[in-house]
Amino acid sequence: MNDATLIANLLYRYAELIDAGDLAGTAALFERAKVRMAGDTVLEGTAPMLAVWQSHVRIYPDGTPRTKHVITNPIIEIDEAAGTATCRSYYTVLQGTPDLPLQVICAGRYHDAFAKDAGGWHFTARDYSMLDQMGEMGAHMLVAPPGVS
Repeated sequence: MNDATLIANLLYRYAELIDAGDLAGTAALFERAKVRMAGDTVLEGTAPMLAVWQSHVRIYPDGTPRTKHVITNPIIEIDEAAGTATCRSYYTVLQGTPDLPLQVICAGRYHDAFAKDAGGWHFTARDYSMLDQMGEMGAHMLVAPPGVS
């Protein structure tokens, strides 16, 4: 596979893991990353990301958050000489629960950075602060994430 496909696959792996309720697996994707939340909050590494998701994301009896993260329009720019890349993409989160009909609950943008080493591509940064539209989040979030009031 080419590098752009491998990077896009990291975006899609994130969606797959979070929608499966695998919060530890999702957090592991950000092991070597700095993640900007809303406001000035920056988290670094697996443990802080896992703690945020465990305390903020509602998990249902089936073990999932009952969401589907749809990531689209990835604009991937690769610096082959440096072994780095950036990606700008859109996300749309859908959710349906026994009490909530299937609907879009939020939409925004991700700005990501990546690096390549002997193990392949990995996240080095994600900006979560670009939440553009928010719908009914009460069935998804237990409390607002850091930096969101």
